[in-house]
Amino acid sequence: MTSGISCRSAREADAPALTALAMRSKAHWGYSAEFMDACRDELTCSADDIVSPDTAYLVAELAGRVAGYAALVRLDPQTADLEAMFVEPEMIGSGVGKVLMREIVSQARDMGVRRILIQADPNAAEFYAAAGATRCGERESDSVPGRMLPLYRLDV
Repeated sequence: MTSGISCRSAREADAPALTALAMRSKAHWGYSAEFMDACRDELTCSADDIVSPDTAYLVAELAGRVAGYAALVRLDPQTADLEAMFVEPEMIGSGVGKVLMREIVSQARDMGVRRILIQADPNAAEFYAAAGATRCGERESDSVPGRMLPLYRLDV
């Protein structure tokens, strides 16, 4: 169900709310408090992140409420990293992620990006595969040394 979901560009003032959303969404998968503490820096969104010229931050809203967000970071003229994709836990599976993915791909095209790399949480791997991304390897977590995460590529 994707009706009523709209997307907008994130604003600097959204940063604290997006950080809190990312923490709630990640914790939804049952990670320990220690694991969540290790991820805190990586999951923190700053106003500087949002306004950087090499990023695109999109916020999904439903009924006037933030339902999720996605962030794209340009790595080079042709490639971007899906830096973040988080949905409010009670809305996971409702279509918010699908709308965000469609809009972030559109944003990537507007930026001239041809491919998006996605370092996926293992719990989200099926979502990215269903969105058309192909697994192309793995990448070490920025938060937990030695933890390898699936890496996907989505051509846009």
